Amino acid sequence: MNYNLLEETGIGSFDLTYLFIAAYALILILIIAVIVQTVRLGKLSKQYKKFMKGKNAKSLEKDIEGIYEDNQFLKTSVEKNRKDIQALYRKFEGAFQKVGIVKYDAFNQMGGQLSFSLALLDENYNGFILNCVHSTEGCYSYTKEVKKGICEISLGDEEKRALDIAMGITDVTLDK
Repeated sequence: MNYNLLEETGIGSFDLTYLFIAAYALILILIIAVIVQTVRLGKLSKQYKKFMKGKNAKSLEKDIEGIYEDNQFLKTSVEKNRKDIQALYRKFEGAFQKVGIVKYDAFNQMGGQLSFSLALLDENYNGFILNCVHSTEGCYSYTKEVKKGICEISLGDEEKRALDIAMGITDVTLDK
């Protein structure tokens, strides 16, 4: 009894050399794939060992919990700082930020520039102008209210220059 598998399947005339070459090529490709995967696994193992150096699963879990708590603390701190900054900005908005001063000799006989006009304005150009006139009889002070950069009472030349300096319309160096 002569049993030939290749004859039974209908490929009896097929040269087995091609089958062996294909099998060797497939084995070679698989060996290369195993080598590549081994190298990748080695790199991953090194990274894992570096990450886990001196740690076990419980200590790593504590580290992650600590990072989460720190993150929560930072979030609340940032929110508190944001609210504080907004509160400071609201307070600062009403503080006098813009200043203009012009010194002058009110009566040309005093021999010095003892009189002055002082403009103090907040961020929205609201504030007042203080005019102090110095004479031989004494010193007289007057205030004029400024709203949004406009004074409803007529201004003298020095008061107008002080207001312009405070509003940034006139350069301070021009008054010297």
